[in-house]
Amino acid sequence: MNNLASKDWTTTKQRLTPYLFLFPAFLLLILTVFYPALQGFYLSFTRYENIALPPEWVGLLNFQRLFKDPVFWQTLGNTVIYLLGVVPILVIFPLGLAVLVNQKLRGIAWFRAAYYTPVVISMVVAGIAFKWLYADRGLLNQFLKHFRLFPEGIPWLTSPKFALFSVMLVTIWKGLGYYMVIYLAGLQSIPGDIYEAAAIDGSDGFRKHLDITVPLMKPYLALVAVISAISATKVFEEVYVMTQGGPLNSSKTIVYYLYEQAFSNLEISYACTIGLILFLFILTLSVIRLLIDRGNQV
Repeated sequence: MNNLASKDWTTTKQRLTPYLFLFPAFLLLILTVFYPALQGFYLSFTRYENIALPPEWVGLLNFQRLFKDPVFWQTLGNTVIYLLGVVPILVIFPLGLAVLVNQKLRGIAWFRAAYYTPVVISMVVAGIAFKWLYADRGLLNQFLKHFRLFPEGIPWLTSPKFALFSVMLVTIWKGLGYYMVIYLAGLQSIPGDIYEAAAIDGSDGFRKHLDITVPLMKPYLALVAVISAISATKVFEEVYVMTQGGPLNSSKTIVYYLYEQAFSNLEISYACTIGLILFLFILTLSVIRLLIDRGNQV
């Protein structure tokens, strides 16, 4: 009987030991992620304008205000445009770069490093650098004026027509190398025998990538599409450094609007309401990614 109880206790300890090691990380997640998330969810149903006073329950009042807020709908539209403009480019172009740097050539490692360099540069530094490039007397406008393409230059960051797209170029420039590495890992997992067999069947040159590379890279394409969509939805640093949402809110995204309401206008509850809508949108993208992964596994 004692031996049986001792074995049961030993088995129990073996089962509990991994959870004991996980408990500190789980406790940290509770304090830094789960509790703030629940607190933000609660505050979205309250009025909390004065941090010295407790929040006042107002029910769905913040949501009613949100749906009547023209600036929110404008920022949501800007975010959707950001998604539609950035994601397709970050899905297609890095794959082409990955195919190029996957060649067995002398010095190819230097090209890989060059393409990946923008990833390791701070977004703040990149934003400041591009802000100088986009200036009225910046390098881009000087180039356009010199070759008489646009004698008066282009108001990259001062015109509502160009501001959002100018910021999008920075996001694309920063993301190309990162997604290239993901694709490169996928390309190197494809056996070379498949390409050799395809060459015998007449599928060579660019056609082999349409017949072999793209179909076999579908899981990576789906992964990059979802990750880049989530990143584009949460874009903030570029907007903050380069335009601060202007001019006329033309480059203001939903995350920047959340930040503005919370820290500039001290509308904490309203900012939590915007954050809840953003959370639901990103959660939808994450669920889509999980469904795609499950479909690929099947």
